[in-house]
Amino acid sequence: MFLEDSVVIDNIQISDDKYIIKVKSKESYKYSKAGQFFMLKSNTFLRRPISIHYIDNDILEFYYQVKGEGTKYLSQLEKDDILNIQGPLGNGFDISFRDKNILLVAGGMGIAPFKLLIEKLLNNNNSITLIMGGANETAIKIITRFDTSSVDLHITTDDGSVGDKCNTVDKTKELLKQKSFDIIYTCGPTVMMKGIINIANENNILCYASLEERMACGVNACLGCNIEIKDNNSESEYTLKKVCHDGPVFDSKLLNI
Repeated sequence: MFLEDSVVIDNIQISDDKYIIKVKSKESYKYSKAGQFFMLKSNTFLRRPISIHYIDNDILEFYYQVKGEGTKYLSQLEKDDILNIQGPLGNGFDISFRDKNILLVAGGMGIAPFKLLIEKLLNNNNSITLIMGGANETAIKIITRFDTSSVDLHITTDDGSVGDKCNTVDKTKELLKQKSFDIIYTCGPTVMMKGIINIANENNILCYASLEERMACGVNACLGCNIEIKDNNSESEYTLKKVCHDGPVFDSKLLNI
């Protein structure tokens, strides 16, 4: 883990309340992986946990949504401003698989860690299908910044403004009738991931879920992001784990969500 004063390279508004901030990293980029996150310093007491969106040489990119004073402060940063970043933190995605048929399912801001993940998986000659869902066209505008030329892309929106008018869970069920997948990666609202995890379990598909939990410290020092994880020593008992330290990526078979 590193604590760096990084220079803001760009802070791009993607839609009404969504941005990509790019910062020049000194050392942390060398050790950062898809699925990990950083704690970004804001004007409030607590830092803000933001997942790694992409890494371009020594430039770290973070895709975030303005929800409160902390993220509003981030959105006001300009080129050459200094942003203190802490990370990389947590456990990222397993990208060791090769020659597999892989399904990625993202809802809303859950698309954030997938840009880097897609690149890493494609480098291992995997076949990638991506389902990206949101409320409307504006909510998924970020997808235009992805290189999907080698990806089987499916867009869903609640209002049908772009793509199919359905949700990501229904689209997953539809695709599974047409093709088989070896692995599923998912990130997004809990209710969506629960649906995807149920599908994975029913079809005996290995599934990794990146959880979105409130994190106060991000460094395993508090109890703010505790979740229940199945105890490997028991068939029915669960134990508490911290999303920031033990996750945010978990094997879905261990989750109680």
